[in-house]
Amino acid sequence: MRDSQFNLLRQRRFGPFFLTQFFGAFNDNVYKNALLILIAFEVSRLGSIGTDTLINLAAGIFILPFFLFSATAGQFADKYEKSGLVRRIKLAEIAIMVLAAFGLYYQNTAVLLGVLFLLGTQSALFGPVKYGVIPQLLSDKELIGGNGLVGMGTFLAILLGTALGGVLIGIGESGTVAVGAMVIAVAVLGYWISRFVPQVPIVDSDLEINWNPLTETWRIIEFTRRSRTVFLSVIGISWFWFFGAIYLAQIPNFTRVSLGGNEQVVTLLLTLFSVGVGMGSLLCERLSGRMVELGLVPFGSIGLTLFGVDLYFAVPAERSGELLGAAAFVLSSGSVRVLLDVVLIGLFGGFYIVPLYALVQQRSEPSHRSRIIAGNNVINALFMLLSAVVAIAAFSVGLGIEELLLLTAVLNGLVAIYIYTLVPEFLMRFIVWILVHTIYRIRKLGLERIPERGSAVLVCNHVSFVDALVVAGCVRRPVRFVMYYKIFEIPVLSFVFRAAGAIPIAGKKEDPALLERAFELIGECLDQEQLLCIFPEGRITSDGTMGDFRSGIERIVARNPVPVIPIALGGLADSVFARGPGRSLRNFPWLLWAKISLLVGQPVEPEEVSADSLRDDVAELLAEAESIYGPG
Repeated sequence: MRDSQFNLLRQRRFGPFFLTQFFGAFNDNVYKNALLILIAFEVSRLGSIGTDTLINLAAGIFILPFFLFSATAGQFADKYEKSGLVRRIKLAEIAIMVLAAFGLYYQNTAVLLGVLFLLGTQSALFGPVKYGVIPQLLSDKELIGGNGLVGMGTFLAILLGTALGGVLIGIGESGTVAVGAMVIAVAVLGYWISRFVPQVPIVDSDLEINWNPLTETWRIIEFTRRSRTVFLSVIGISWFWFFGAIYLAQIPNFTRVSLGGNEQVVTLLLTLFSVGVGMGSLLCERLSGRMVELGLVPFGSIGLTLFGVDLYFAVPAERSGELLGAAAFVLSSGSVRVLLDVVLIGLFGGFYIVPLYALVQQRSEPSHRSRIIAGNNVINALFMLLSAVVAIAAFSVGLGIEELLLLTAVLNGLVAIYIYTLVPEFLMRFIVWILVHTIYRIRKLGLERIPERGSAVLVCNHVSFVDALVVAGCVRRPVRFVMYYKIFEIPVLSFVFRAAGAIPIAGKKEDPALLERAFELIGECLDQEQLLCIFPEGRITSDGTMGDFRSGIERIVARNPVPVIPIALGGLADSVFARGPGRSLRNFPWLLWAKISLLVGQPVEPEEVSADSLRDDVAELLAEAESIYGPG
């Protein structure tokens, strides 16, 4: 429990921020759901506009500010101190909710829709601050845990706010008063808590504000596109909101038409979906080893498609004429499969979205991070509008609700495949993650010695065919490997190595041209401040002992004087992918889940580098691994 992400909630650097954003999301949804129910059931009091028109108008009014103000909000978040902005935004929320109470009491359509626009504006202003401040409050190894908590808290706030808004507005004539009092009280509470959010450094105080939302939005999107991985992560996040918007919008009618359930079943499905997202968000930290693990993104997208497709086939072929309550539905035939699908769609959604948000935060330039997140919010809003257009088009050509959900699940798989072909790093990390979390049980020590930025060379003993994958799965940064060309060309693994940008190398007598080309690529890699890993033995050990280190490392450092960091892999010599004497198919189950270790030593300055001394350093790490973990 000492390292649990929940400990962040007890710390001032994160706890007040978490509660501030939680109560903000909660308050938005109390008001929005109360307003939608008021429109649906009291439309005659609100004017001559039809119910369907008003509901769609309300949705558009809430999203519109994200197009108008996100670019400006991103500039504010980069130019000014973020905790001060949080307090001003929460103070404005009190005024907005006072106006909301007035509109609810008098059931004034113009005021109620105006408040919805103001809440959308507040959300547009808060978003870049919210996701921009997290990397300033937390360390890199806490990003996944912090984003997981925020993701869990957001969906929990949506669930509780939606439920409470419906309950309060439905208590009779005093319902509007109850909702008004509640939103004001929560706004005041949120402002009070926001006063404890700690100050963080200003990232770009010299920034000149561009007040033109169109030109600034385009400029922000263009800046986001400079980093291919960040931009495609933003597209991936936006796709998630497209996927989620379609599913959440269809749940009420899907429940009534396809499942034969009443309002209680709608609430049950929404609750289970939110619980699933919360569970997935929280599990990300445990599954990722407290690092930004891109391998979870393909894992999440696979689950979204599989269980989205299964939901289509889980729908009962027949249903009774009378709508079922929650208890009767749970006891009905086939309901358990439907409920599990809904939970698992939410769960894998959490696996999918949390690493993407953390990646955008980690790999964006700090001076532009909030503006990139603002651009993300604009693209999110576009995808959510697109989801409505797709749903309308699907229904217009005769598709039913079940077919629309199936189409969305299949599209999710196609979009995922497309993104992973554009950025193979996602799929490569997935393969690596599966390897180091299912085939081996790995123990790590000293990873903090690897710099978060800048060039460095990792030198590692060579024990198995998957050494590179194990190292890549443990190190937080992308790593480029130099490896013997025959290993580089191994089927299946070759795809992973190519996707990771590995550099094949051969001996001088085997292929001198390939050798020289490898050194050229190594130099370019270090010039670009990337992380490089080499195996100086030049071959995999056949008896578990470490061979001599070749002098290539000295040539590398002579051209690029960068720190060299020794790494020792222990326990792999007798594993399935090694050449060690203990590798035997008779012992396959035991060797498959072998305990292995990875120890990182102290960086060696370039002027002190020699092949022999580095070999001694790695040998000492291997001895240390055995003393800590035991042999193997």
